[in-house]
Order: sequence, then structure tokens, then C-alpha cells
Amino acid sequence: MSTVKGEMIKGNEAIAEAAIRAGARFYAGYPITPSSEIMEYMSWRLKEVGGAFVQAESEIAGINMIIGSAACGVRSITASSGPGISLKQEGMTTLSDEELPAVVVNVVRYGNGIGTLLSAQCDYHRETRGGGNGDYRCIVLCPASVQEAADLTVEAFDLAEKYRMVSVLMTEGALGQMMEPCVLPEMQAPKRFEWGFDGKYTNKKIGIFDRDSMKEAVALNAKYNKVKETEQRWEAQHIEDADYVFVAYGMPGRATIGAVEQLRAEGHKVGYIRPITAWPFPEKAFEQVNPDVKGYISIEANATGQLVDDIALTVMRQGKKKGSDCSGGSCPAPVYCNPHVYGVPSTKAIMEDYAKVLSGEMKEVY
Repeated sequence: MSTVKGEMIKGNEAIAEAAIRAGARFYAGYPITPSSEIMEYMSWRLKEVGGAFVQAESEIAGINMIIGSAACGVRSITASSGPGISLKQEGMTTLSDEELPAVVVNVVRYGNGIGTLLSAQCDYHRETRGGGNGDYRCIVLCPASVQEAADLTVEAFDLAEKYRMVSVLMTEGALGQMMEPCVLPEMQAPKRFEWGFDGKYTNKKIGIFDRDSMKEAVALNAKYNKVKETEQRWEAQHIEDADYVFVAYGMPGRATIGAVEQLRAEGHKVGYIRPITAWPFPEKAFEQVNPDVKGYISIEANATGQLVDDIALTVMRQGKKKGSDCSGGSCPAPVYCNPHVYGVPSTKAIMEDYAKVLSGEMKEVY
């Protein structure tokens, strides 16, 4: 099978093909809208490259199969959405505990419980905090285009293996279903990692007994601190002179760029930060912001505001670094948020948010 470079391709299919080209040779999962095209594509494409595909009886079974294939040193991937990703959390924390790399794609849909079929960003807290038990974290990558989704799929595998972690590609229903031109990555030869099981007991001892958990905790923190220091990714423009900085990721981040450019053309001193890694959160981007910035505006597609928490934490930390303790009227810049619930907020809606901040109609969250 060959794909013409730059041809129109659906986001979910671009992710699946990019995974194949990155050397992924095992997929296990269970269908759920709006991620099912990834599974359907893998069901026939993996056979062409000598890989293995399993439609599991449930999401729980699927993630446990991923544990097995990852333990054997095979590049492995699964995908789901909303409640399906929730069911995978025990498997994801097990992968993290055993330091087994894998890629999990979450094509986010809106709602609590079973939820809806609407595109959204309501899973931010779960993905960035680690939704299962324990102290683990996953690297979380957030594409804003079909091209970026394909590129970050390859990067997700590389990062997962570099740090022996789970990488989550947190995309959205709208991006999974839309079509755009995409230059797909070159085909890599699959490789089996030397630490994988090979019929001998070559992996570290696992389980809950005979472990030095205090020693493991020190190593875990050292690893996560290295990830936070070296793997932050973002896109930013116009932040050095901005009075207000918009912060948004994924599809709302893409719309925000258009709103910022229009506002700049009208004479407003605004800029944007688009996180590409939700974890580690791109705190370094905020170090480049105008020290006299008047406020940050979080643009999100959820009901309660979630990204806004990390913005506020980052602003607070940096305020402390600069010695700002609110004495003499000097406080960290306020952070605003008008969650757009689901879908992709329009450029017009984002510009209206800005007008509400200026008028005082929108009050700060932090």
C-alpha cells in the first residue's frame, strides 16, 4: 500500500498510517466513536506489514494485550475515546509501573459518563494527571492539524521509548474526522527492543513484593523531572509585547491563532501560546511573555475549564520567581476562562471573549 505524499487524508487514518510507518506492529482495542477509523484502518493495514491486530472483547482486554506486546519489545498502540480511555486506566498505570512504552490515542468526545459524540477537550485533567492509581504521568501530545497529528504520532513512539513511559496522543473528535493534506512520514523498519521478553526472563522483576519502593520513587521523580526540563513543546507568537496572551491547544488553539492575527491587525497587543505538550506543560513559554502583561485568556472546549488551572499555576510560580507577592499592588497577571463546552470555538467567539475581558464582563478565574 502506498500513500501519495500530500494527499487528502482523514485525521484518524493519518494517525493510523503514521503509526504503521513508525514501526508499530501491534494494535488491540475496541471500537468507539469518534476513534473507530483508527481501529478499522489498522484491521487491514497491519496485515499488509506483517503485524498483528486484535479486536478485543473490551477496552480493558485491549489495554492488557498492549501490556503483553509492549513487554515483548514491540511498538504497540491502542485508541479510544472518553469512557473507553477511562476503562484503560488500570492498564496504563501498569504499563507505567513496569516502565513499558506504548502509545494511547484519545480522540476526545464531550461529556461525563457515556457522554456524547461531540468533539471536545474535557479529558485534559485525566490525561495530564494520570487517570489511574499511583504517582505516574504520561507524556501528552496535542495536535492542531492532521499533519501535526501524523508527525506527533511518530514522536509519541520515540518519546515513549526514550523514557520508558506511556505517550498519549490527545486529539479531538473534530480533528479525527476532518480531512486535510498530509505528508506522511517515511516508512521505518520495525525493531524489537533488546529489553523485551524473548523466552528468557530478561525483564526487571515485577509485582508488589520484594521491591524497594523508596528507591523506585527517587528514580521516578528523576525521570519525570528530566521530561519536564527537556520535553516541553509549544508554539507562540507576539507574546513579548502582548498586553493579553491567549492560551489554547488543539483545534481551539488553531482557531485562537486566527483570532490573534485579526486582533493584531486591528491594533490590539495580543499574543498566543499553543501548548503542544499538555504534560509536560510548557512553562518555559511563559518566561518569554511581556513582564507587564495584563492577563491570560484560556480558550477551551469543555464545560468547567481545565487548562486554565495549569496556566494559573505557571503564572503563580513565575510570579514567585520574580519576587511578586502582591505587596505594593504587584500580583501575578489574572487568568480568564470562558469554556466553550464542545466543538471548536469560532474566531468570532474568541474575539468576543477578548472584548468581554476588556469590558470587565468576564471575571478572572484566578
